[in-house]
Amino acid sequence: MSLSRLSFACAALLLPFAVHAAEPEKPATDKPAEEKFTAEQINAATFDGAEIKADARSALAIKVQVLLDGQDFSPGVIDGYFGDNVTKALAAYEETHGLQADGKLDKETWAKLTADTAPVFATYTITDEDLKGPFVAEIPADYAEMAKLKHLSFTGAGEMLAERFHMDIKLMTLLNPDANWGKAGTQILVASLRQRPETGMAAKVTVSRGTASLKALGADGKLLAFFPVTVGSDALPSPTGTHKVKVVVHNPDYSYRPDVNFKQGENSKNMQIPPGPNGPVGTVWIGLDKPTYGIHGTAEPSPIGKHFSHGCARLTNWDAETLARMVETGVTVAFED
Repeated sequence: MSLSRLSFACAALLLPFAVHAAEPEKPATDKPAEEKFTAEQINAATFDGAEIKADARSALAIKVQVLLDGQDFSPGVIDGYFGDNVTKALAAYEETHGLQADGKLDKETWAKLTADTAPVFATYTITDEDLKGPFVAEIPADYAEMAKLKHLSFTGAGEMLAERFHMDIKLMTLLNPDANWGKAGTQILVASLRQRPETGMAAKVTVSRGTASLKALGADGKLLAFFPVTVGSDALPSPTGTHKVKVVVHNPDYSYRPDVNFKQGENSKNMQIPPGPNGPVGTVWIGLDKPTYGIHGTAEPSPIGKHFSHGCARLTNWDAETLARMVETGVTVAFED
């Protein structure tokens, strides 16, 4: 379904999109070397009771992120840090399982998480199919330049695979510093994603501005899934009150209307921006009955839950796709403080 007749109030961060590199960025040689992890280290990581530092990557944080992701308590992008998104997801996981919901890892929570004993990291071999694309050399920051493209595709196999395995592109590069992203047969280290649980359909969705989180709830009020979310700022707020899902669209294009929504750069004319994972609303648009507002994906997964949007609720593309499978038209969406 094309969205050429629909317009959205929201899209990028308050700053324009950054230009994407054609493959994962190589670490600068003048930066301090970061710790490198092997699959064996990550899989063997265990909780010893010590506090996990939020400002440094660790094998244990990576393992916790993969385990939470696999149960629909999303940490957002898997980046190796035990940050706010992990803390929020862990607290939701603990609450659902009758544990102390403080977002801190303890032996009870660790025991519950690691009941899943399958490896959390494994090797993946890049295939010829992975390299077919279509890819684009770069994604321009300016909407007028975006509108000239046929599709806002991934910029290369590295970016595509990072998103497929829910990983931050920097962590992907750190774990695979010598990978040839353009060669079939190259083996890379990736998150071993779980088979998502059969959670059923959501009867209600709540979006919390205070905690920058989104919950999908069943008809009985049970929490089915938890996601970090980017919400609107004070200047460009998200909706208030209760609304309904009006439409769910996969691979949406984007109608830019500066007189109705917001002005990007010097672009003062209406334009149609093509679809794609690097498009302004990512790979999914869940439109609400409040015109121009919705829940959608993003081209930039790392800042989810950490910055502001132009008013909509923004998820990683993979979390938006999970939510899209759980909702249908008429489902209630409540925005809470």
